[in-house]
Amino acid sequence: MMFKEFKDFAIKGNVVDLAVAVIIGGAFGKIVTSLVNDILMPVIGFLLGGISFVDLKWVITPASGDLAEAAIRYGLFLQSLLDFVIIAFSIFLMVKLIQSTKKKEPVPEPAPVISEPSAEEKLLQEIRDLLRGQQA
Repeated sequence: MMFKEFKDFAIKGNVVDLAVAVIIGGAFGKIVTSLVNDILMPVIGFLLGGISFVDLKWVITPASGDLAEAAIRYGLFLQSLLDFVIIAFSIFLMVKLIQSTKKKEPVPEPAPVISEPSAEEKLLQEIRDLLRGQQA
């Protein structure tokens, strides 16, 4: 019983589509990370006077003896931020592309406004008027 439910769940189109999207997204993330680390950041560093973003850090305590330095590596953070922006923008463009290829469904026309009350409404109004007449 449980195996059948699991099989039905796993075979549904949405689950398979999600699995494919996760796998492609992971591979795409690696490509974008390489683009940022290996192409964009060296060019940006060169344009800014030979700065390597990987080396940008704020040292809190320098290394001494066996202890490693404690530092805030904001250069790596900037690279990750650029990764995120590129990935988010790429996904935005892909969604826009997919939406543009989908068929536009015709928008249904709104129902015409009926100014004349229906037969039920007329009957209810008559009943209301009769009840008001009895109360007076």
